[in-house]
Amino acid sequence: MKPILPGARGPAVEDIQKRLLKLGYDLGPTGIDGVFLGMTRDAVLEFQSRHELDEDGVVGAASWAALVDATFTFGDRMLYLRLPYLHGHDVQVLQHALSTLGFACGDPDSIFGPFTERAVREFQRSSGQPADGIVGPETVGSLVGLKHVWEGKNASVPASPSTPTIRATDVLARWHTVVESESEQLARIGERLANVAAAADERIHIRLLRGGDATEPSCDLHLILVEKPSQAAESLPVVVLGHDPESLLAARVVTALATQPEKVRRLVIAVGVVPTNERDQQRVAVRLLDALCLALA
Repeated sequence: MKPILPGARGPAVEDIQKRLLKLGYDLGPTGIDGVFLGMTRDAVLEFQSRHELDEDGVVGAASWAALVDATFTFGDRMLYLRLPYLHGHDVQVLQHALSTLGFACGDPDSIFGPFTERAVREFQRSSGQPADGIVGPETVGSLVGLKHVWEGKNASVPASPSTPTIRATDVLARWHTVVESESEQLARIGERLANVAAAADERIHIRLLRGGDATEPSCDLHLILVEKPSQAAESLPVVVLGHDPESLLAARVVTALATQPEKVRRLVIAVGVVPTNERDQQRVAVRLLDALCLALA
């Protein structure tokens, strides 16, 4: 972004002033006037000091990112595990709520990392929700409904869990995996699968291929994403993603892999109709990753 300097005027300055007011900074009697002078600049300097930023009074990329993070309200956006990690005030509120309710997040660092995802899944499971690690409207609603329990309380944060997620990601880290997608829509699922795997365990690297690309000779596991089982090659085993629990899906993966004595295991995953919204795409990727880790373990 282009740095916003003292003396600037216009909508961008108004946006900065709105965020500063939301955080409780005093902008004086003029308030939101779109002019970056006087008490607005003083507020920016104070904000930079509190957040250990360069105290230059200029709203550059780092100051703007910190200002946006600080003004996210819990429920403003969907939270889930991805790279780069999501971070902000809303994540801090989530971590405080979960820790106070007894679901260990590790250190409350305002970063939605593997420990926070595990805590979200444990909370979801305990409240009868799909344990997908995605903080959407249903999970937000459940936590807000318990606000009287956690708001304003001192969260006694337990020691960081020894395993960052419920997935046995260490086994997947030992497999050189490629994911081939037969369409642009399926490629989005593949991208999310690779992203959330890397976010859960930095040792995992999944290479993404488009249909027709050559498979790496050194790969151990080659997944091919299709919509319908009928789109698979006759010689390859097919696992239908469906809506069964991850344990049953994992059992199917184990069976399919066992049919291939070759060094490179090739497996077709029939995803079904590919969802178009972000939350459901993430959920499909998470289910597939969980099943793979359970199967390989």
